[in-house]
Amino acid sequence: MPTSQTLSRGIRVLEIVANSPVHLSIAEIAEKLEVHRSIAYRIIRTLEQHHLLNRDDAGHIRSASGLAVLARSVQRDLQAISTVELTTLANELSMTAFVAVWEYDLCTTLQSVAPLNSQRAIVHRPGSVHGMDVGAAGIAIQSHYSKEQWDSLESTVDYRDAAVQARLDGYATSEDEVIQGVTSIAVPIAQPGQTPAALAVVFASSTVDSFEPIIEELKLAAQRVADKLSA
Repeated sequence: MPTSQTLSRGIRVLEIVANSPVHLSIAEIAEKLEVHRSIAYRIIRTLEQHHLLNRDDAGHIRSASGLAVLARSVQRDLQAISTVELTTLANELSMTAFVAVWEYDLCTTLQSVAPLNSQRAIVHRPGSVHGMDVGAAGIAIQSHYSKEQWDSLESTVDYRDAAVQARLDGYATSEDEVIQGVTSIAVPIAQPGQTPAALAVVFASSTVDSFEPIIEELKLAAQRVADKLSA
């Protein structure tokens, strides 16, 4: 199916700006977008008019308030309800906790919370994405389905053997799949009729001796989120 090149480029500019740790110039964005500076300028001006981007005092491009307005409408109930649970998990376990959803065969972090008093917590920001074929969150999301159900969805991602076990255990683990030396544990969140989601934590593999207490806390938190979503 043909796609709009202009729309695609505009979305790509938003992704470039959002993922950059520093504010970029128009020339830098044009280079990353692989287009002439004049094309990047026109795209950025359009996004500025819709309050999705703006410029700092040096003329560098940054995200604007319009993006926050749009973001608030994305999985609003799940975000709002999970924030309390994520905050509790992060501070009790001293590790970053997050909610991930399945979007176009990508595992996308919808919301994340880092612990307040830990310098060793792994940074995992909202909007982070990786393939559904890696990571505990992706396995937990797949475990919402049987292999036959997953195959019927015509996904480009194969059903993982670990998802079969996760359906039985109610949780999934992964180590070194997304980041070397990092482990993640995830449990599915039941929200019928909505985008499949998972509640997860991520931590340096060398810092944890036993997974059982973490798994128990995750399951309880995921159940509370599911209960509030269905209330």
